[in-house]
Amino acid sequence: MELKSKLPAVGTTIFTRMSQLAQQHGALNLSQGFPDFPVEPRLLAALQQQVLAGHNQYAPMPGVPALRQQISGLIQRTYGVQVCAETEITITSGATEALFVAIQAVVRSGDEVIVFDPAYDSYQPAVELAGGKTVHIQLCAPDYRVDWAAVERRISDRTRLIIVNSPHNPTGMVFTELDWQALADLVQRHGLFCISDEVYEHMVFDGRVAQSARQYPALAERSFIVSSFGKTFHVTGWKLGYCTAPKLLSVEFRKIHQYVTFSSFTPAQYAIAELLDTAPELVTGLAAFYQHKRDSFRQLLSGSALQLLPCQGTYFQLVDYSAVSSLADLEFCDWLTRDVGVAAIPLSVFSRQEQDSRIIRFCFAKQPDTLAQAAARLQTLRQSGQ
Repeated sequence: MELKSKLPAVGTTIFTRMSQLAQQHGALNLSQGFPDFPVEPRLLAALQQQVLAGHNQYAPMPGVPALRQQISGLIQRTYGVQVCAETEITITSGATEALFVAIQAVVRSGDEVIVFDPAYDSYQPAVELAGGKTVHIQLCAPDYRVDWAAVERRISDRTRLIIVNSPHNPTGMVFTELDWQALADLVQRHGLFCISDEVYEHMVFDGRVAQSARQYPALAERSFIVSSFGKTFHVTGWKLGYCTAPKLLSVEFRKIHQYVTFSSFTPAQYAIAELLDTAPELVTGLAAFYQHKRDSFRQLLSGSALQLLPCQGTYFQLVDYSAVSSLADLEFCDWLTRDVGVAAIPLSVFSRQEQDSRIIRFCFAKQPDTLAQAAARLQTLRQSGQ
């Protein structure tokens, strides 16, 4: 049998590879972005209650109404923006499904889609499956800011969509108000669509105020905004997210969503709706929760041979290991996992251009003991030691 792959360049993801390598060598897994600490007991109790109450069949295709109402209230409290629960909010099986569906909704054969590298690895395959082409704009260390004038120079008559991500995985960069305004101006003047990947929206540090594409009307009217309950409630395995978009865009989004998953994990939708109603502090306290972990991890690594890059949001910390080794980042991560016992992700896998930056990503969404043990091992690294 001969089968011509639609994604010939796609293989096993780096996240699977590094997690398997960590397990094989008994390393501390700071590679894949998932928490290793217990889920909020109230959420687990609510899930059990909803299962026993019989909420185990298909949810409505756009999502459980109670959850969409709670999301509308959360957006109003966080950003001061009113979003219609009935026509503008759709529950999805994780943020990755929402990203995929939004891309399929607007990208046609031959369209160009602007993405910023380092970029989440699901963007390009979804664009290619829609018949489009990604145009990659490289962001540079140490602050990974966007040069919007350079972005405009890359816009062509085939550009249809621009994908942004703030807070940004993997760099931890967070858009400023000027960034959002520049993006809104480009989208409006060039008639583009936007996907705003905001899955880490509640993890913004150092007194910064969370901002969203929703707050800029000219941008919001042409945007799909993607969020993640898996990230917010530390339940990545539940695969529950949502997309907000104006009614016109939501109609097209739902046409595709209904043939991808139709509906998502029903009892979890009810459980999260309950927690948003009864324990809003679990969301409002998230920034302080993860800033404490960031600060603790950075303090544990202070004085080490690793250079810490800025981290304004998310639960990822980039480090420059160039003082330790001349190995390429993928080889270094393999060595670090096998010989030091700490798994990380090489930054180069997030970019399409050849990178020689000697930068890797750690996830600090871990228990204090995990971070302390990992830092103790990393403190053994010496300059020019490998």
